Amino acid sequence: MKRESVGLVETRCLPLPDDVVLENGDRLREVSVAYETYGKLNKERSNAILICHALSGDAHAAGWHRGEEKPGWWDMIVGPGKALDVDKYFVICSNVLGGCKGTTGPSSLNPATGRPYGLDFPVITVKDMVDIQRRLLSHLGISKLFAVVGGSFGGMQVLQWAISYPEMVRMAIPIATSAYSSPQQIAFNEVGRRAITSDLDWNDGDYYGQAQPARGLSLARMIGHITYLSDESMHQKFGRRLQDKSEYSFDFSSSEFQVEGYLRYHGDTFVKRFDANSYLYITKAIDHFDLTRKGSIPLSEAFKGVRAKFLVISISSDWLYPPYQSREIIEALSANDIDVRHREIKSNYGHDAFLLESGQMNYNIGSFLSRSCVGDVMIRDVVTIGLGSSVEDAAKIMMEEGVTHLPVISGNDRLAGIVTAWDVSKAVAMKYSKLEEIMTKDVITSLLDDPIYRAAKQMNEYNISALPVVDKDQKVIGMVTGDGISRLIGCL
Repeated sequence: MKRESVGLVETRCLPLPDDVVLENGDRLREVSVAYETYGKLNKERSNAILICHALSGDAHAAGWHRGEEKPGWWDMIVGPGKALDVDKYFVICSNVLGGCKGTTGPSSLNPATGRPYGLDFPVITVKDMVDIQRRLLSHLGISKLFAVVGGSFGGMQVLQWAISYPEMVRMAIPIATSAYSSPQQIAFNEVGRRAITSDLDWNDGDYYGQAQPARGLSLARMIGHITYLSDESMHQKFGRRLQDKSEYSFDFSSSEFQVEGYLRYHGDTFVKRFDANSYLYITKAIDHFDLTRKGSIPLSEAFKGVRAKFLVISISSDWLYPPYQSREIIEALSANDIDVRHREIKSNYGHDAFLLESGQMNYNIGSFLSRSCVGDVMIRDVVTIGLGSSVEDAAKIMMEEGVTHLPVISGNDRLAGIVTAWDVSKAVAMKYSKLEEIMTKDVITSLLDDPIYRAAKQMNEYNISALPVVDKDQKVIGMVTGDGISRLIGCL
């Protein structure tokens, strides 16, 4: 399929009607959320995917803003024919609380003073950011997400979503992230913050309307950008090549090496699009993120109530969020018998690979989202028979409806057993008349969201050709058959 852009898009802004109570107990008034959407929400409102952005990201994940030269920051993933296919999914991305691209943050006006918050903005957490995203989804009429996906700091939001709102998340894709910030990650963030607060123009955060602490913010970005790359990628991209010269200048007046010029360029351009105080607040939220609650609980305990299926993606050359941190998440999920897959992107780009490796990212995310579950192939209009019926009744229903399996339903509509055409044939030979004499009472069942491979494995293990699909109350909502699974596999 041809991969295309979503075209021209606009960022919208939602003013929240009620105050926001934060995790630390503080209250924020007149909060607004900037967001973009791509694709259409289906009738069942079941195809929504939320993208969570990284530290320096924003709501503009895909498509083009009029007059701008670059598309959204994850345009390689979002669009027709891409992993987040807008012909299938309704994709949402919002700027995080504390940001500077339309969602309320330290650069926003404080309604109590009429001036920018600055350091009067309360300290926020990843959980606070996720709570704001949930309010946005409520406004959009979405009660359940088909998937939530994000890399780096966005991956932390994905994990928090699965824990805070387990009933709302069907699939979760955290990429190049961790369940808690490591000492090394905190150290780099602190050096970046110190660069900002040491800038004389920072003025204790009250620099709005004056000169932004550009030197400090630029330096913070340069430090951070080093951690997004890998040693190998820097060797390949720059080596020890000099910039616009063939000999050393033996002074400190300019950037001699190409890598120096590269870092300065990224630092200078970052200043034009980001707010220094937002950098402080977001990195502090990243530092505070810890699903083990300061080590007071094992990580497996944090995932106890999670219901989502997971695809955890790590990057082979990532030393900011190394693969072992992804494996910790996988082990904790597996300890709770949560359906989890792991894919490691082979790349020398380092942490930034999730923004650069188009082929691998599209393949792994797209394959995971399109994998079928029992609900995709089950028969929904299931013929059943009531408990207390006769063998003759069962034989008649099977002949009239052309079915070979009949779930037996009790008075409260719960599954009581199952009877097959073979059972009926045997009953005639043995002269049984009551259904209870021939039905199987210990029925092997499947759930709506069970993956196809699990249903196929059950059928093979127990040598059966059909499984009733039940809800949490053991009421029959469908039937999955071996023929249905075979047809699906033949189409893959």
